[in-house]
Amino acid sequence: MLTTPPLELPGVSAPENAAGRPAGARQRILGTASALFYAVGIRAVGIDRIIAEAGVAKATFYHHFPTKDALVCAYLAGLHDRQASAFTALSAGIEPVDVVLAMFDALGEFACGPGFRGCAFVNAAVEYPDPDSPVRRIVADHRRWYADAVRELLVASGHRTPDATARMLVMLRDGVVVGGQLDDPAEVRATLRASVTALIAAHD
Repeated sequence: MLTTPPLELPGVSAPENAAGRPAGARQRILGTASALFYAVGIRAVGIDRIIAEAGVAKATFYHHFPTKDALVCAYLAGLHDRQASAFTALSAGIEPVDVVLAMFDALGEFACGPGFRGCAFVNAAVEYPDPDSPVRRIVADHRRWYADAVRELLVASGHRTPDATARMLVMLRDGVVVGGQLDDPAEVRATLRASVTALIAAHD
């Protein structure tokens, strides 16, 4: 059974510090914004709503985040860090090809679960169409990291065509996070596992 967090995560819950005490102002702002951005949409959430729900003064907000885009970048960077940590935990002690299968099994569970509203990075890219914007650069960096992680696992498993297979697996992942919640969850998970297995075997 996969017990590590999935590699696609929704917004965060109300943050606490390492000692379990209520978080500081910056963490409250970021935690509130992250949950709202994922559930409602980035453009649909105004700064005033974030300030009100985080319980901070406007001056405090702008002290930590001079612009909304700076907050969006922090939101995505935080998600990336969480996913990178989850990947590291998942990779410990199992064979590389099994890590790939576990990644996609986790993705299938997440994409068919409650509260799923797509991939936060894909959603952000839709709302920020300029590829040169700071937000899109973070999205691009995250996608590059994900593709490289899959490719390195395939290389470590002795796969003959790691580059091409990694690209196909990333494309499969994109399809799941966009449309996975529209179909029967059991069929989505089974089809995803079969597709990943077939892609790996076809180029092994």
